[in-house]
Amino acid sequence: MADQPTVLIAGITGGIGNAAAQLFAKAGWQVAGYSRSEEKLSRLVADQPSWISYAADARVSSQVDAVAAKILERTGRLDAYVHCVGSILLKPAHSTTDEEWSETLRLNLDSAFYGLRAAVRPMMKAGGGSIALVSTVAAMAGLPNHEAIAAAKAGINGLVRSAAATYAPRGVRVNAVAPGMVDSPMAAPLLGSEQARQVSAGMHPLGRIGRPEDIASLLFWLSGPEAEWVTGQVWSADGGMAALRQRPKA
Repeated sequence: MADQPTVLIAGITGGIGNAAAQLFAKAGWQVAGYSRSEEKLSRLVADQPSWISYAADARVSSQVDAVAAKILERTGRLDAYVHCVGSILLKPAHSTTDEEWSETLRLNLDSAFYGLRAAVRPMMKAGGGSIALVSTVAAMAGLPNHEAIAAAKAGINGLVRSAAATYAPRGVRVNAVAPGMVDSPMAAPLLGSEQARQVSAGMHPLGRIGRPEDIASLLFWLSGPEAEWVTGQVWSADGGMAALRQRPKA
């Protein structure tokens, strides 16, 4: 339908990306997305035949551009872009290899830049739109052994603010959400034992690990008309981790 808003979600097969897609679909949006995993996309198509999905590597700008072009050809519009591609690397700088550093930047910062660039072009022509990226609490507060991922996601924070300033006159809003630990497939290796889960939960002042829906709901709000006066912001959704200090345990 020409009057049905369209959202493009990068990483639609991931925990946060899929949770966001569910919210957009429930609200009547045309959902489109891309992911590297053709196997996961096949399952997604089987479960959600009305969604539009493509296999694409978010680290390759030409593939991201191609997906955006295909979405425009099929729907005629792109109202929101949500970027849920990333990784988690917990290593101190002295133990991080050149390859790990490069791949962390590619998966997190490069992919976000490529997605924003591909989405903002049609949004400018249409007179507006919303772009929502995903950062991390590690870019908001100093956490040990997060050097590479903190640097990459801090780049996203800077990208958000500069792009928001650039495209505000064209009606395009740019924001990000900075989560704490979220119980998603990407975080599964870090939450493999009950002890690990308890330790992680204890680092968050609200006393629990985040759920994909906690982040997806904020991404959805930022993309809709309720947030039409919001741009250039990095929203913490981290159980209070970045801003609060807990009392020492007795």
